[in-house]
Amino acid sequence: MSATDKDPIDFTMMYVTHDALRRDVRRLASAASTRRADTPAVRKGWENFKAQLHLHHTVEDDDLWPRLYQAIGDRPDRRKLLEDMEAEHAVLDPLLTATDDAFTTMSGDALNDRLVELTAALDTHFEHEEQSALPLIQEVLTEKDWKSFGKSMAKAQGLSGAAVYVPWIVDGATAEKRRQFFSVLPAPVKVLNRLVWEPRYRRSGPWAAGA
Repeated sequence: MSATDKDPIDFTMMYVTHDALRRDVRRLASAASTRRADTPAVRKGWENFKAQLHLHHTVEDDDLWPRLYQAIGDRPDRRKLLEDMEAEHAVLDPLLTATDDAFTTMSGDALNDRLVELTAALDTHFEHEEQSALPLIQEVLTEKDWKSFGKSMAKAQGLSGAAVYVPWIVDGATAEKRRQFFSVLPAPVKVLNRLVWEPRYRRSGPWAAGA
């Protein structure tokens, strides 16, 4: 089967994760700009944001990029793209630390400045990944490769992680976005989320969930 004949990869999970991370960093920026950052709900939201971003990028670094390096062979242009992806991940780590430091001191100006930097870096990285890395993945990896990456992500999350990830993704989502997300998951996940995970997530109060 040629690259053009293979089934297209469904990137729904990648896009919804990126969108949720973009949403949360903007929630924090909004809270900081109105001096609401030092609240339990915002603190919980920020801690979850960091955990979700760390998991997402760690599994990409440990599983997805190595798969791509193996698939692209000796192509300098493609290797440069993957090196850029790794470098962009590395840029985010000190920005997260600096934002944490600003949180600790609760210096409003410093926190706002760090969030401007973090938002810009996150947007740049996600846009680069979506416009350049995902087309490369579509070209050189198979659906089986992508599902294996998904299994690595699920293993790293574990059941307890999924119980937070799923309601986190749909927090504030439109009905259409929820439908799209749950359409790529096993049917019992939607039921479990409705009956158990989402009510528990809302009670825990990150960002005053759904706000």
